[in-house]
This record gives sequence, C-alpha cells and structure tokens, in this order.
Amino acid sequence: MSVDAIRFSYANGHKVFDHFSLKARPGEFVAILGPSGCGKTTLLNLLAGFQAPGAGQILINGKPVSPELPELGYVFQAPQLFPWLTALENVRFGLRMAGQGSEAQQREKALDYLRLVGLEPAAQRLAHQLSGGMQQRVSLARTLALEPGVLLMDEPFAALDAISRNTMNEETLRLWAELGQTVLFITHDIDEAVFLADRVIVLNIAPGGIHSELAIDLPRPRSNLVTRRLPAFLDCRNELMERISQVMAQSPVAIPARPLPELTA
Repeated sequence: MSVDAIRFSYANGHKVFDHFSLKARPGEFVAILGPSGCGKTTLLNLLAGFQAPGAGQILINGKPVSPELPELGYVFQAPQLFPWLTALENVRFGLRMAGQGSEAQQREKALDYLRLVGLEPAAQRLAHQLSGGMQQRVSLARTLALEPGVLLMDEPFAALDAISRNTMNEETLRLWAELGQTVLFITHDIDEAVFLADRVIVLNIAPGGIHSELAIDLPRPRSNLVTRRLPAFLDCRNELMERISQVMAQSPVAIPARPLPELTA
C-alpha cells in the first residue's frame, strides 16, 4: 500500500492532512499512533476508500483504493454484528454479500474462520449472547474470511477490558503470522503499538503529517508474559512516550505537562 502526497480537509475547511505520504511493505505490521484529534480514524477511512482525498493518491497493488477492492479488509472499533444472527451467519454474511460460493461453501468457510479465531464452539450462538471479546473475534473472522491482502484495523480492542485486550493482541499476531496480510493498525495505546508492530508511525496534531517513525526490533513470536517484560520493550515504550509528549507540546491548545517517568526493567 502506498499513500502519495494526499491532502484532506473537512467541509468546514479544517485541514486534516497536507502532503501526507506513507508506504507499507507486503506483510508488514504497521501501528499508527497519535493523540485524539490527530486524524487517525480519518486516515484509515481514506485508506479504505470511504472518503476521498482532495489531492494525491492512495494505491493498493498499483490500483486506486476503493471499498470494493477485494484486497482490502476493515475491522471497525465496534464489532458491527447483526445481533439476531448467529456467529456463523454473521461471518457468512460477508461471503454472501461478496457472492463467494454456494450457501454450503459459505457455511463451511465461515466455520473454518470461526475455528481459526477459536470460536467454533460458539458458532450457533446469537451475536448478542457473546461477550465483547467474542464479538470482536467474530468481526475479525468475517473480515479474514474474505481473504484481504491488506487489513485496516481501527482501534478494534479499545472497548475491551485489559485482560481481553491483551488476549486479542496475541490472537491478532497469531493470525497475522499465519495469514501474512499487511496490517495498518490504529491505536492510541503505546503498549499495544509496541507489542504488535514492526514499525510505529507517530502522527502530528492536524494538519497531520508524520512526526516520526520507530522500528520495533523485538523478537517474534511475541507473548504478553515474555515480550512486555523485555528491557527493549520498555525502551521502545519510553521513546514513544517522549515522542507523543513532543506532539502534544506542539498543539496550539497544549497544556504544560509534567515530565513523564521513565520505566526500567
């Protein structure tokens, strides 16, 4: 995926991006980090083709981006499930809308992806009967079943409790390692960004651009019990805390902040 010098403003004239560029390598896991109001979700909507830039271009495999591209998948902040359908039928819904296969083939594939996210036993439960973490797994399975090459994830675990969130972070990395998609993951959580990503991009306050990038050279596979205790994890966390502090200091409405304490192993 490549983003080349895009510009975007809201209808009221508020400028969000000005000559913004970004590239993600095939199979790379990129976390996009920034404070509230820096344009993270707007950027993902542009990458998905839900909104169009005023200038510049966004390409996936050399093709202009659009919501209809089969190479593109999107996981929203909220699960976006039909509460009256079962987990299986929610996953199958995406396949049915895409016209992929017969009803029997759709059911088989939907069950395969529920199995992949560990929810085969809950296949016949209605969506409203599932916990928040289980609902987000169903949402993820529905997107993955369409086999996109690029996966856009907009703070998908922000509403979960800390234990469920950490579990879903591990699950996301397991699926990414198995399926090999390029992932662009929006978050405002520094620990989450460090744990997941190959590279973290820090955004400036709008009009947004890239403040800086940080390569995350932590060994894979990663686990909550091991990775989050590594000195290198804490070093990356401290560095990103400092960079976010710099971004906040540049805001026209910035409030002077006390120095952030550094964490050590």
